[in-house]
Amino acid sequence: MRYILFLSIFLFVFSCKDNKSREAREPISESETVETTAEEQSDLDAISTKDFTEFKVLDSKNLTKVDIWSEINPQIEDFTESDYNRLKPLILEQDIPTLQKHITEGKFNYEALTKFYLYRIRKFDRENSLSLNAVISINSNVITQAKFLDEEHDAESIHPIYGMPILLKDNINASGMATTAGAVALKENVTEDAFIVQRLKSKGALILGKANLSEWAYFFCGECPSGYSAIGGQTLNPYGRRIIDTGGSSSGSGVAASANFAAATIGSETAGSILSPASQNSVVGLKPTVGLVSRSGIVPISSTLDTAGPITRTVMDNAIVLDAIFGEDQSDSKSFMIMWESGFYTKDLKNASLQGKRFGVPKRIMEDTLFVKALDVLKQQGAEIVEIEEQQIGLPNFINLLNLDMKKDLPAYVDAHANKNIPIRTVADVIEFNLKDSIKTMPYGQSLFKGIVADKGNAEYLTRIKDTLSRNGKQYFNLPMQKHNLDGFLSINNRHAAFAAVAEYPAITVPMGYTDKGVPKGLTFIAKRLQEKQLLEWAYVYEQASKARVVPKDYN
Repeated sequence: MRYILFLSIFLFVFSCKDNKSREAREPISESETVETTAEEQSDLDAISTKDFTEFKVLDSKNLTKVDIWSEINPQIEDFTESDYNRLKPLILEQDIPTLQKHITEGKFNYEALTKFYLYRIRKFDRENSLSLNAVISINSNVITQAKFLDEEHDAESIHPIYGMPILLKDNINASGMATTAGAVALKENVTEDAFIVQRLKSKGALILGKANLSEWAYFFCGECPSGYSAIGGQTLNPYGRRIIDTGGSSSGSGVAASANFAAATIGSETAGSILSPASQNSVVGLKPTVGLVSRSGIVPISSTLDTAGPITRTVMDNAIVLDAIFGEDQSDSKSFMIMWESGFYTKDLKNASLQGKRFGVPKRIMEDTLFVKALDVLKQQGAEIVEIEEQQIGLPNFINLLNLDMKKDLPAYVDAHANKNIPIRTVADVIEFNLKDSIKTMPYGQSLFKGIVADKGNAEYLTRIKDTLSRNGKQYFNLPMQKHNLDGFLSINNRHAAFAAVAEYPAITVPMGYTDKGVPKGLTFIAKRLQEKQLLEWAYVYEQASKARVVPKDYN
């Protein structure tokens, strides 16, 4: 069994009120704990990705390039290769503030910016020798919306996200497009906007389209490669197509950000699904404190752990996107009121310092040469690095938490946020639906979904699992932080994503270089609850000092 290998994309943080009420509950006893093998425990410690060079399926059997572009092609007939090449140095790898500056200076407008990204996606993404299969659908109204923003443009009063084309992971509801989670069963799931999409639109962001993902946020097939979905096909890594893993489950979001298919992308995480693809594709990924960003209208795995978050090429862009999407959603039971005004996450970011900041580093990952090099950069910026012995703490019954949450959370999403005409409501319904045409719906099987149905744990058992995992996750970080007076915790990629998930702590990963084989890696900062601003500051200083990101050579 390798269940833990496939923990997915969202993440969650409990309220202080809930923490108090859990203290008196019985923890899970050893007799109730599901045994895990040493291999599974290793996977749990570092929810890993797998390197695949062979795939059962590459291109989607349920989606073609014509399907994606039929409505958009007539709208970009006037955008030529010459236009693309003229704008390329002004747009490619430029951060959002620079794009806004170019627009203010009249070098191009939001319509041209949108058409540039559309042209680039069509040029690279499907049915050619460089295809990445990162995009599932395009918003057919996005050019009209960009034209409207050009007319309304007032540089003095807009949010930096205004007019920026954003790709959403295709488990996030957006009006006018189906939200599929990569599954054929949800192919007709046309819905209203998720709460975070409403937040984006209220500030003038443009929803460019939907990004591919590991189907059902990588909690579906068990033995499938990350980045595969029945709708979107196999997402491929721009640093090594069919060689380097994309990470999951926000695979398309990570790939699209890296390949410059949008100004920014949105992913989601349960335990590693933003951190993993961001680090694997050499971009910046932030998993927020659960409750900071709404989950309403997002296809769930776990209402305990799920969260959405930004994936971008730069830390500044990450702060801008987070600033645009955070906020209280009264329909989300984990959401809370934050009094911070717009601009909180970007304010004074360029003046951030690491002087005197103390970071804990697990001794066992000190053999990684890229990581050691990153630590040297941090030290040069004034940070203090403290090597620590990791707490010998397990995360028992993690898989059961996901099973029992999804068993109840999927029907709740369908009832409240899905199209009423979709043919499924429960996990069991999906399993039955897929059996009608297994080649098109589940070429790698659906073992994790079968495990959900087979899990007989009740509500009381689920509550006790949550309490135990939350307590263990917090202890894993809190004990060394208190002992060594640490400001934060450092890791590689998504190696400590599961502990951060159950501890309810935010994390950010930043490019730190490439292995001898060209595989990207990320330096990951983890902090305590609601310390996203600190994470962004630390990441920004490191990013500016290291300049580690390199554009994938075939997509520059």
